Amino acid sequence: MRAFALVPLLTCLALAAAAQPAIQQSDTTHVDTTRPLFAPTPPQERYLDGLKTAGRGVAQLKDGINQVARAAGSHDTTKLHQAGHRLGGLCGAARGFLTNGRASMNANVFTDSTRKAARDLALRVDSLSTGTKTCEHAAARDPSKTTNDLLIHIRAYEEALANFRTDIGLPNRATVPPTAPIPAPPKKP
Repeated sequence: MRAFALVPLLTCLALAAAAQPAIQQSDTTHVDTTRPLFAPTPPQERYLDGLKTAGRGVAQLKDGINQVARAAGSHDTTKLHQAGHRLGGLCGAARGFLTNGRASMNANVFTDSTRKAARDLALRVDSLSTGTKTCEHAAARDPSKTTNDLLIHIRAYEEALANFRTDIGLPNRATVPPTAPIPAPPKKP
Protein backbone atom coordinates (compact mmCIF):
# COMPACT_ATOMS: atom_id res chain seq x y z
CA MET A 1 0.00 0.00 0.00
CA ARG A 2 2.88 2.31 0.80
CA ALA A 3 4.57 1.47 -2.46
CA PHE A 4 1.50 2.68 -4.35
CA ALA A 5 1.56 5.99 -2.47
CA LEU A 6 5.28 6.41 -2.98
CA VAL A 7 5.15 6.08 -6.78
CA PRO A 8 2.89 9.15 -7.35
CA LEU A 9 4.99 11.16 -4.93
CA LEU A 10 8.22 10.36 -6.78
CA THR A 11 6.55 11.12 -10.09
CA CYS A 12 5.44 14.55 -8.85
CA LEU A 13 8.94 15.32 -7.61
CA ALA A 14 10.47 14.31 -10.94
CA LEU A 15 8.03 16.52 -12.86
CA ALA A 16 8.66 19.47 -10.54
CA ALA A 17 12.41 19.11 -11.00
CA ALA A 18 12.06 18.97 -14.77
CA ALA A 19 9.87 22.07 -14.80
CA GLN A 20 12.50 24.22 -13.10
CA PRO A 21 14.91 25.95 -15.46
CA ALA A 22 18.41 24.57 -15.47
CA ILE A 23 21.15 26.79 -14.15
CA GLN A 24 23.34 27.99 -16.97
CA GLN A 25 27.04 27.95 -16.46
CA SER A 26 29.01 30.76 -17.94
CA ASP A 27 31.59 30.11 -20.62
CA THR A 28 34.12 32.43 -18.99
CA THR A 29 36.21 31.63 -16.00
CA HIS A 30 36.80 34.09 -13.19
CA VAL A 31 40.43 35.01 -12.80
CA ASP A 32 41.39 36.39 -9.42
CA THR A 33 43.31 39.54 -10.22
CA THR A 34 43.89 40.66 -6.67
CA ARG A 35 47.42 40.63 -5.42
CA PRO A 36 48.59 40.59 -1.84
CA LEU A 37 48.75 44.04 -0.30
CA PHE A 38 51.81 43.26 1.78
CA ALA A 39 54.70 41.14 0.54
CA PRO A 40 57.22 41.15 3.39
CA THR A 41 60.95 41.04 2.92
CA PRO A 42 62.89 38.41 4.92
CA PRO A 43 63.71 40.84 7.79
CA GLN A 44 60.07 41.93 7.88
CA GLU A 45 59.05 38.28 7.93
CA ARG A 46 61.30 37.82 10.98
CA TYR A 47 59.52 40.75 12.67
CA LEU A 48 56.14 39.17 11.93
CA ASP A 49 57.33 35.80 13.26
CA GLY A 50 58.38 37.54 16.47
CA LEU A 51 54.99 39.21 16.62
CA LYS A 52 53.33 35.82 16.21
CA THR A 53 55.37 34.44 19.11
CA ALA A 54 54.47 37.43 21.27
CA GLY A 55 50.84 36.89 20.31
CA ARG A 56 51.01 33.42 21.86
CA GLY A 57 52.00 35.03 25.14
CA VAL A 58 49.12 37.49 24.89
CA ALA A 59 46.74 34.58 24.29
CA GLN A 60 47.99 32.91 27.48
CA LEU A 61 47.40 36.11 29.42
CA LYS A 62 43.87 36.38 28.05
CA ASP A 63 43.20 32.79 29.08
CA GLY A 64 44.37 33.52 32.64
CA ILE A 65 42.26 36.69 32.75
CA ASN A 66 39.19 34.74 31.62
CA GLN A 67 39.77 32.16 34.35
CA VAL A 68 39.93 34.89 36.99
CA ALA A 69 36.81 36.55 35.59
CA ARG A 70 34.85 33.28 35.73
CA ALA A 71 36.04 32.62 39.27
CA ALA A 72 35.16 36.17 40.37
CA GLY A 73 31.69 35.72 38.88
CA SER A 74 31.09 32.61 40.96
CA HIS A 75 31.79 34.52 44.22
CA ASP A 76 33.85 31.60 45.47
CA THR A 77 37.05 32.85 47.10
CA THR A 78 38.73 29.46 46.83
CA LYS A 79 38.19 29.32 43.07
CA LEU A 80 39.35 32.91 42.77
CA HIS A 81 42.52 32.13 44.72
CA GLN A 82 43.20 29.10 42.50
CA ALA A 83 42.55 31.17 39.37
CA GLY A 84 44.99 33.78 40.69
CA HIS A 85 47.67 31.10 41.10
CA ARG A 86 47.04 29.89 37.54
CA LEU A 87 47.20 33.47 36.27
CA GLY A 88 50.56 33.90 37.99
CA GLY A 89 51.88 30.77 36.29
CA LEU A 90 50.49 31.85 32.92
CA CYS A 91 52.10 35.27 33.36
CA GLY A 92 55.48 33.59 33.77
CA ALA A 93 54.96 31.45 30.67
CA ALA A 94 53.63 34.41 28.69
CA ARG A 95 56.66 36.50 29.63
CA GLY A 96 58.86 33.87 27.97
CA PHE A 97 56.88 34.10 24.74
CA LEU A 98 56.79 37.90 24.88
CA THR A 99 60.54 38.29 25.41
CA ASN A 100 61.44 35.70 22.77
CA GLY A 101 59.09 37.30 20.27
CA ARG A 102 60.24 40.81 21.11
CA ALA A 103 63.86 39.87 20.38
CA SER A 104 62.93 39.40 16.71
CA MET A 105 60.93 42.60 16.41
CA ASN A 106 63.34 45.15 14.90
CA ALA A 107 61.22 48.08 13.73
CA ASN A 108 63.99 49.47 11.49
CA VAL A 109 63.20 46.89 8.80
CA PHE A 110 60.09 48.85 7.79
CA THR A 111 59.82 52.03 5.76
CA ASP A 112 59.39 55.39 7.47
CA SER A 113 55.61 55.33 7.19
CA THR A 114 55.28 51.97 8.95
CA ARG A 115 58.29 52.18 11.23
CA LYS A 116 56.49 54.31 13.85
CA ALA A 117 53.65 51.81 14.17
CA ALA A 118 56.16 48.94 14.38
CA ARG A 119 58.09 50.76 17.13
CA ASP A 120 54.90 51.48 19.06
CA LEU A 121 53.92 47.83 18.84
CA ALA A 122 57.33 46.69 20.06
CA LEU A 123 57.07 49.19 22.93
CA ARG A 124 53.66 47.75 23.89
CA VAL A 125 55.11 44.23 23.88
CA ASP A 126 57.86 45.50 26.20
CA SER A 127 55.38 47.10 28.59
CA LEU A 128 53.24 43.96 28.57
CA SER A 129 56.31 41.87 29.34
CA THR A 130 57.16 44.18 32.24
CA GLY A 131 53.57 43.89 33.50
CA THR A 132 53.84 40.11 33.56
CA LYS A 133 56.73 40.31 36.04
CA THR A 134 54.52 41.97 38.63
CA CYS A 135 51.60 39.75 37.65
CA GLU A 136 53.58 36.62 38.36
CA HIS A 137 54.18 37.67 41.95
CA ALA A 138 50.94 39.52 42.74
CA ALA A 139 48.29 37.42 40.99
CA ALA A 140 47.84 34.95 43.85
CA ARG A 141 47.49 37.74 46.44
CA ASP A 142 45.09 40.00 44.55
CA PRO A 143 43.90 38.44 41.27
CA SER A 144 41.24 41.08 40.55
CA LYS A 145 43.63 44.05 40.74
CA THR A 146 46.30 42.16 38.81
CA THR A 147 43.81 41.28 36.10
CA ASN A 148 42.65 44.88 35.76
CA ASP A 149 46.27 46.06 35.46
CA LEU A 150 46.96 43.44 32.77
CA LEU A 151 43.83 44.43 30.85
CA ILE A 152 45.16 47.99 30.56
CA HIS A 153 48.39 46.69 29.00
CA ILE A 154 46.55 44.24 26.71
CA ARG A 155 44.20 46.94 25.40
CA ALA A 156 47.15 49.21 24.63
CA TYR A 157 48.91 46.31 22.87
CA GLU A 158 45.82 45.53 20.79
CA GLU A 159 45.39 49.16 19.82
CA ALA A 160 49.02 49.30 18.67
CA LEU A 161 48.55 45.99 16.84
CA ALA A 162 45.49 47.32 15.03
CA ASN A 163 47.41 50.45 13.96
CA PHE A 164 50.34 48.34 12.74
CA ARG A 165 48.09 45.98 10.77
CA THR A 166 46.34 48.97 9.20
CA ASP A 167 49.67 50.53 8.22
CA ILE A 168 50.92 47.40 6.47
CA GLY A 169 47.56 46.82 4.77
CA LEU A 170 46.28 43.77 6.63
CA PRO A 171 42.72 43.48 7.94
CA ASN A 172 42.23 43.92 11.67
CA ARG A 173 40.86 41.23 13.90
CA ALA A 174 38.42 41.58 16.74
CA THR A 175 39.94 42.88 19.95
CA VAL A 176 39.16 42.44 23.60
CA PRO A 177 35.75 44.03 24.19
CA PRO A 178 35.81 46.87 26.67
CA THR A 179 34.65 45.21 29.85
CA ALA A 180 34.09 46.54 33.30
CA PRO A 181 36.83 45.92 35.83
CA ILE A 182 36.73 42.54 37.50
CA PRO A 183 35.17 42.95 40.94
CA ALA A 184 37.13 42.17 44.07
CA PRO A 185 36.01 39.11 46.02
CA PRO A 186 33.55 39.67 48.86
CA LYS A 187 35.17 40.19 52.23
CA LYS A 188 34.41 37.68 54.94
CA PRO A 189 32.80 39.23 58.05
